[in-house]
Amino acid sequence: MRDEARARVLNALRFYAERAPQEHGWFLHWMDKRTGARRWNSEYSSIDTSLLLAGALTARQYFRDDPEVVSLATKIYERVDFQWMLNGHPTLLSHGWRPETGFLKPRWDTYSEHLILQLLAIGSPTHPITPRAWLAWERRRITYAGYTYLTAGPLFTHQYSQAWVDFRDRRESWYPYTNYFENSVAATRAHRQFCLDLSGEFPGYTENVWGVSASDSVKGYVAWGGPPRDPAIDGTVVPCAAGGSLMFTPDISVRALRAMREKYGAQVYNHYGFADAFNPNTGWVDADVIGIDLGITLLSAENLRTGNVWRWFMRNAEIPRAMRLVGLTPKRRSSQVALPEHQRTARR
Repeated sequence: MRDEARARVLNALRFYAERAPQEHGWFLHWMDKRTGARRWNSEYSSIDTSLLLAGALTARQYFRDDPEVVSLATKIYERVDFQWMLNGHPTLLSHGWRPETGFLKPRWDTYSEHLILQLLAIGSPTHPITPRAWLAWERRRITYAGYTYLTAGPLFTHQYSQAWVDFRDRRESWYPYTNYFENSVAATRAHRQFCLDLSGEFPGYTENVWGVSASDSVKGYVAWGGPPRDPAIDGTVVPCAAGGSLMFTPDISVRALRAMREKYGAQVYNHYGFADAFNPNTGWVDADVIGIDLGITLLSAENLRTGNVWRWFMRNAEIPRAMRLVGLTPKRRSSQVALPEHQRTARR
């Protein structure tokens, strides 16, 4: 199994190091699955590249005894020109670049899934951006059902960075002393209550059947979430909303996934796992299982089970260094988020 995993990792790293289209080290949002060629006038995406880098650096530590894995992963990371993606701005990275039109206008200027992008950029040994970039984006807090937290709407904005970055023992050393892990715990619990509060309109939402995050819908892709309520919400359930939060709220997320599978069975769960979305009120079930949504569920499950993805990624010295530079200081883990003994002592 380990040898097969190593072979697959090497195949992917060789492709991205040597053959994949790239611009200043940044990779495309959409690529042809057979050739790797650009599709649909896709941008060279800052966030998609950062998630790929997270996987490469995780592999670099898991296979740290393999010189080729280490060399290729390092080459891919150190080639990325983070300063170029600033496009002249002192602190805020662009969402991406297209050869036809240049840099995209949106920048990562509010709380979102970009935290891992910023830490990779600040920690880069070759093209770093200033640590002041961490303070440059806006923190918007909301209060719902007694929970106050930073949010950007869909739950995936809390999940993607924290699939790799272990924020549990760190908080910002300046006001308001945010602990991003605990913030995401609050966001998930508030979201579950938000779905329950919609159950009068959509009775398919129940104590253990809940969750809306960016996904397919009967009308196509929707970047929905809440609170506040997205007007597109129609009672659809997105399993990765609960699944991607397994590492935050195992008490409610495990029950939700079990209940969905037990209640709806093969309608919503098949060979590759959960369908991307389904609507228990209308009977609609998405025909697709989408890799990025299934992927966040698997990563979150492994972090809950063993903490291994966190452990391997955080072994990369660039990340703890970046966290120190931006003032994410260690704190004693609260009993609310303490890991079970089997997870605290898990080893490869």
